[in-house]
Amino acid sequence: MQWIATERISGMVPAPGGLAFVQDLLNSTSDRLPAPTHKYPDLLLDLASAQEWLAAAVKSLGEAHGVDLSGPSLSEKDLPHLREVREELRRLISDPTDARPTLLVAATVTIETVPGPRFVTAPTGEGWRWVASAVLTECLTAQQDGTWHRLKICPNPQCVATFYDRTRNNNGVWHSTRTCGNPANLRASRARKRESAH
Repeated sequence: MQWIATERISGMVPAPGGLAFVQDLLNSTSDRLPAPTHKYPDLLLDLASAQEWLAAAVKSLGEAHGVDLSGPSLSEKDLPHLREVREELRRLISDPTDARPTLLVAATVTIETVPGPRFVTAPTGEGWRWVASAVLTECLTAQQDGTWHRLKICPNPQCVATFYDRTRNNNGVWHSTRTCGNPANLRASRARKRESAH
């Protein structure tokens, strides 16, 4: 599997299963990624890069589920909606009590049966609607299997990369303690020392 947006962040490990599709969409922006990552372009900025990102992400999503999956073709009209879906999702993860996603909740999913027999949700629609539907499908699956709450956004304002918290108690804060946590903790420690010296 190749999650091109997430893997360009040094030390980042993709989320398990289809939740990595959601993580990869969130990490497809460049203005919020840690240095030197921000030298990479926003993967949803132009049609060619968005289609390339989507093709790789859909292929990886299919591999995660053990199926052949084909995503939609995108048009220029899809790009602003895709970026808005990404921002709605970011707001939803950052503050679930405040988020009011409109594009995500407008997405539709299909319920299918698979051998077993069991029911699964599948994305439907064209262009950005298919992507929103796939995101909704994976978010629902992650909520059902208990992994949704582990998808987090790094609080470092120069970073805010989306990471999957693999700590036992789900108490991870930083996408990387080395690049984001240690500098922030050091600044806080120095500020406390200055404050106590006065």
